[in-house]
Amino acid sequence: MPYSHLNDYPADIRERAARVRLACFDVDGTLTDGRLTFDSEGRELKSFHVHDGLGLVMLRKVGIAVALVTARPSAVAERRAAELGIQACTAVADKLACVRDLAAALGVSLDEVAFMGDDLPDLRVIPHVGFSIAPANAHRWVGERVHWRSTRAGGDGAVREICDLMLAAQGHAERMLSEAMPTGVQA
Repeated sequence: MPYSHLNDYPADIRERAARVRLACFDVDGTLTDGRLTFDSEGRELKSFHVHDGLGLVMLRKVGIAVALVTARPSAVAERRAAELGIQACTAVADKLACVRDLAAALGVSLDEVAFMGDDLPDLRVIPHVGFSIAPANAHRWVGERVHWRSTRAGGDGAVREICDLMLAAQGHAERMLSEAMPTGVQA
């Protein structure tokens, strides 16, 4: 059964997703539900959705560079990025400068960059990239300024939704689906 959801998106969004060579994601409120939890020792705890993680790994496997870009210092985000084999930029004072540096290091234009964020620290980046996205529950000031708003909330599959869109728009979804299915089995 072919991947059929690509046509759920407008043509301009499919075109933006097809150009992405670097995908950057905010952490708190995008990869997580935005809550900050601390244990009795003051250590930060975060919950990440496993679907989002697999989506990020799949992007990396098809050659799309992936980075987490967060203003907060976060050993938890660094650990999650290491588990996924992607880059983590934490304690970032200027997210736009960070994204520009990442793109330049890869030889990628900002038009080939996707950035997903949910709140004010992300607004500096949004007008400069080729594909800006916000989770469904992003702050309104961000949600009304991006190219696309996911149907899922941050920390609840919003990142995976966008990963799947980029994979499909770049022609990788069918192959990934067929590789995941046992030989001779049809859905």
